[in-house]
Amino acid sequence: RRARKVERTVVATTTDAGDDPVVALCAARGYACTRGHPTDVLDRYLQAAREAGAQVVVRITADCPLIDPEVVDRTVEAFLAAWPGVDYASNRIVRTYPIGLDVEVVRREALERAAVEAREPYQREHVTPYLYESPGRFRVVSVEAEDDYGHLRWTVDTPEDLAFVRQVYRRFGGRADFGWREVLDLLAREPDLIAINAHVRQKGYREVG
Repeated sequence: RRARKVERTVVATTTDAGDDPVVALCAARGYACTRGHPTDVLDRYLQAAREAGAQVVVRITADCPLIDPEVVDRTVEAFLAAWPGVDYASNRIVRTYPIGLDVEVVRREALERAAVEAREPYQREHVTPYLYESPGRFRVVSVEAEDDYGHLRWTVDTPEDLAFVRQVYRRFGGRADFGWREVLDLLAREPDLIAINAHVRQKGYREVG
């Protein structure tokens, strides 16, 4: 919501009863929320885009609590700079940002096509592989950091990841508005924090579940 280049924020959760608390929280706080298929996340995003009337979708996943609006805006700006000759822009095609700062910007028409053509389970669960895995299928823009931080792990998939993120938040004294460069400075001062989840293997984009 702090990103300047994003017009509207929508939470896209599942129809599973286990996500009822997510829907209740959104209702209590006035967040737009849609519900869709638990594992066909591509279809879920498309339905959310249709319901919101969005022509361009900015995808941010819930396992990235350190996401930075600066990185979101930079990715959106790269997409807009290539408009109209672009379908997809992302900072994860070439991994130079830390894992956990992933931003994807997708043209609605590209999502519609992928929803029809994508057949593999990983293409449905991870939403965007069909757009970037075959060169020339779509018009793609890669957004890269000024240096390579791709070895850093800031996502939350395991208990160790959660422990790392909790330590980061603790260092900022309850603030929620710190940026990714401040986290880099923190890790430079306290490199032992990196070791908390450095051993966790990142799943490949073709893995599901």
